[in-house]
Amino acid sequence: MARKSLIHREKKRHKLEQKYQLIRRSSKKEISKVLPLSEKWKIHRKLQSSPRNSAPIRLHRRCFLTGRPRANYRDFGLSGHILREMVYACLLPGAIRSSW
Repeated sequence: MARKSLIHREKKRHKLEQKYQLIRRSSKKEISKVLPLSEKWKIHRKLQSSPRNSAPIRLHRRCFLTGRPRANYRDFGLSGHILREMVYACLLPGAIRSSW
């Protein structure tokens, strides 16, 4: 189980990313359209003035149940060992255990 502070920090980053999403997108489009380098620098400074945690690259997927940051499956939103336990308990429809 992940620490509650880390999970809370990730939620805070997600909210910031949603808040600044339009500003960041519009600034990046403006940079690609503008030709003079001095204008690009002005727009880039505006982009840098937004908080660091508003960048989408800082978001990290976490397990829905445990908050584990590694080995997550996007389709289910679960970490690997939780996914395996749920498949063995037949809690996920359509998921089949592998056997050979």
